[in-house]
Amino acid sequence: MTKDIFVYVEVQDNKIMDVSLELINKAKELIDSRKDFGFQVVGVLIGNKISNLAAEVIYYGADKVIVCDHADLSLYNTMNYAEIIKGIIKKYNPEIFLYGGTILGRDLAPRVSAKVNTGLTADATSIEFDPNDEFSKELWITRPAFGGNLFATIVCPNHKPQMATVRGNVFEKAIRCENKRGEILEYKYDIITNNAITLVRKIDKIQKKSDITKAKIIVSGGRGMSSNIDLLEETAINLKGEVGASRALIDEGLCPKTIQVGQTGKTVKPIIYLACGISGAVQHTAGMENSEMIIAINTDENAPIFDVADISIVGDASKILHELNTRFK
Repeated sequence: MTKDIFVYVEVQDNKIMDVSLELINKAKELIDSRKDFGFQVVGVLIGNKISNLAAEVIYYGADKVIVCDHADLSLYNTMNYAEIIKGIIKKYNPEIFLYGGTILGRDLAPRVSAKVNTGLTADATSIEFDPNDEFSKELWITRPAFGGNLFATIVCPNHKPQMATVRGNVFEKAIRCENKRGEILEYKYDIITNNAITLVRKIDKIQKKSDITKAKIIVSGGRGMSSNIDLLEETAINLKGEVGASRALIDEGLCPKTIQVGQTGKTVKPIIYLACGISGAVQHTAGMENSEMIIAINTDENAPIFDVADISIVGDASKILHELNTRFK
């Protein structure tokens, strides 16, 4: 498997996370761009009672799935998981290894890269093979840098595997096909109890917080809405959507970082993105430009946000939202 692209398949509540399916699809695209190399997509599943998901990984496009299923892996333990992936890398020697840019992925990938002595690009938004050399296996991995003010393209020419954590929602999700066939490989590992980690308490369920990356409608505000955050919330409730924000509102402390849209925030693809009082700097539009419909409201008719909008409204966003909300009463 020395020519293969590995994808860490993250599971939550016995369901494969969307970002993993996006990475499988991206891996297939990379393979299509270098067909002569004979690459295959290999999914890596680690956990307890997750073997039943191996077929699903294949249905979504993987050619092979490596499964490490053990009762002691029911709770994520960064030490054990990193050792398991280190062993898989040593055994199969992949060319590329991709992880979702989730809380788990951002914890796991750096530990693995240190263990196998390779580089890691974090929070990637673009991945492609060297476009200047059709025979190159070198990845060009792009990520925002310096607060989103520029993009950095990073390469790792001298160490393998080439590794990256990748933002969710930047690639299309793989399409499920039950006719797809592949190979399932079992990976055995002797779990080592690590005394450096102490389980203090296990919480089975916590209050679920909204996730704007899954929202079908987002009402997003910029600096022009700094005095009317309540209007954003009211409109989002009436439209059965979620509130988003540009970096301006985050920096002013008016909105939490969890709802920031843009290069240094979340990447979203809702059915409707309502941009209110947002100027439309590239740092923001990079996180929402793939929305199905973008409706922009701004007092400045030359605002860059109108360049990506499907519907442009020149006007006071606060007044327009107020009028809109009265229609729901």
